[in-house]
Order: sequence, then structure tokens, then C-alpha cells
Amino acid sequence: MDIASIGGIALAIIGILAGMMIEGGSVSQITQPTAALIVIGGTAGAVLLQFPLKTSLAALKQVMKIFFSNGADGEGTLQQLVKFANKARKSGIVSLDQDLSTVEDPFLKQALMLAIDGTEPSEVRKIMQMELDNKTEMEEKIPQVFEAAGGYSPTVGIIGAVLGLIQVMQHLDNIDEVGRGIAVAFVATIYGVALANLICLPVAGKLKIRHREEQMIKEMMLEGVISILEGMNPRMIETKLRTFLFDSKPDAKPVEATT
Repeated sequence: MDIASIGGIALAIIGILAGMMIEGGSVSQITQPTAALIVIGGTAGAVLLQFPLKTSLAALKQVMKIFFSNGADGEGTLQQLVKFANKARKSGIVSLDQDLSTVEDPFLKQALMLAIDGTEPSEVRKIMQMELDNKTEMEEKIPQVFEAAGGYSPTVGIIGAVLGLIQVMQHLDNIDEVGRGIAVAFVATIYGVALANLICLPVAGKLKIRHREEQMIKEMMLEGVISILEGMNPRMIETKLRTFLFDSKPDAKPVEATT
């Protein structure tokens, strides 16, 4: 669970609502299902027009990673690679074949399989780098979905406000209804701006960070497998791979060699 994401959205909502109520407002004043329907429906429609359905659905699934994932376990992956290096140095790289079932990451498993099968280091790098580049290109589209939504929602909110004002203009004979109607009409603008700046754009930003972290872990995996294949000393491998970690711990205890 990502405390920063959950705490951030909660703090933003509480801060805005508290400020409004201090000024004498109430939550009921901004609770307008019609305005929400216009903003959410209009924004979703515009996004679906811009992006393929597959990409849009993938983006929705990625939202859960914002709140319920702390990112890739870079330290755990590094320790696993160093253990593989120790074993390969002692028993040969073919001995890692029996450890493939313990590898959960498909990228790392494929790289190890290529290495175990006797593929040259340059070819392993070329094949896996191509896969990494293709995966990165697809993942870059996910934040773009939320960036687009963040661009559309304020404008759709203005459309909702204008539609509300059109309805108000039809009741100019009742000044009380006009005042109430104008207040309701501008709720759509609030929804549009809030959706963009409290949800869509922050989500896009954090997804970019998460995807970059995952990309760095994949690059670390590839470099680790290449280093094992080239017979590099396990301690040198650990020092080399630690540079890929965002939260690098230079004083971390080295992995003991397997016996």
C-alpha cells in the first residue's frame, strides 16, 4: 500500500472541504450528480476517442498500482541476482536451470533461459534490449491517457457550466431560482478542475515514476544476467547492479557466497 498516494488524495480533499466549510459552505452545495455525469462522461468519451479501448482499459487497471503498490522490489531482485552469480561461479551457469521455477519476473526468466542455453552475451543483450524497448514504448502510453483526461476535464467542466447557465436563463422571471441555478452551474467547473488537478495529472506523474523504476529494474536484471554469463565476480556484480537502484544502500550487507 502506497501511503503517500492515499494520504495525498485524502489531504487534498480534506483541505478543500475544510476550507469551504470554514467560509460557511457545505458539502451539499457541491454535490451535483448531473455535473459529475457531464464531466466524467464527457472526459471519458474524449479519452476513448483519442486512445484505443485496449490502452484505456490498461490505464484504468494501472490506477490500482498508485494506491496498492510501493513499486518494484529492486533490493530483492539484486540479492536474487547475486545469489545466482554465486551459484553460477561455483557450479556453472547451467546449474541455474533448476532455479528458473523460482523466478517470477518473465523478463528475468527469459534472460536467464537464453544465458543457460548458451547464447552469446551480445545476443542476449540485443534480444532482451529489444523486448525492453518495446515494453517501454507501450507503457509510456498509459500516463498519456491520464494526461489527456487532465487536459479535457476542465474544458468539459466549462461545457457543463454553460449548459447549466442556459437552463438558468430560462427562469429569469424568478430571481431566487436564478441565483441558485448559477451556483449549481459552476459546480461542473469545480468538478472538471478537481478531476484534472487532484486525480488525473498526479496519477500520470506517479505512473511515469513507477514505469521508470520498473524500467531501471529490468535494465539491472539484464546487466546482471550478462555479467553472470561473462563470469564476473559476484561482489563486483553486486556493486555494479546497486547503481541501478533509486534507493541504493551502499552499506547494505553483501550476499554471502553459497556453499
